[in-house]
Amino acid sequence: MEISTILQPECTTCATPGSKKKVLELISDMVAFHHPTLSSQAIFESLVAREKKGSTGIGNGIAIPHGRLDQIEQPIAVFIKCDEPITFDAIDDKPVDLLFALLVPKDQCQQHLATLAAMAEKLSDKLILKQLRKSQDDSELYQVITQ
Repeated sequence: MEISTILQPECTTCATPGSKKKVLELISDMVAFHHPTLSSQAIFESLVAREKKGSTGIGNGIAIPHGRLDQIEQPIAVFIKCDEPITFDAIDDKPVDLLFALLVPKDQCQQHLATLAAMAEKLSDKLILKQLRKSQDDSELYQVITQ
């Protein structure tokens, strides 16, 4: 799957959210702003519900928060590089600075899992991680994550 089919440039950003809650709110607000038929609150609740099952912090400074929504027909992604790493209850107890958030239709479980696996694999590439962390702006960040 091409990441650019689910991740738009306007949903890729360098930010300083400050906390896990704030970054989940940022993700929710970004998606709702670019998809006005969606509720920021519903998105946030979906992400929080998933986090309550266990942190989506996969280690090495990476988190892949995700949730399911009834109101969408295609997956929607957000990519954030935190200027300052945040505590995210990751499996390695290290703070997180790269987040790939994914929202999928409730009925697309297999696509959801395949997309998460593909992103986890991409983010395990040390060269890509180095380039992402060196990115200076949103445009550069988008270019690296979608290459």
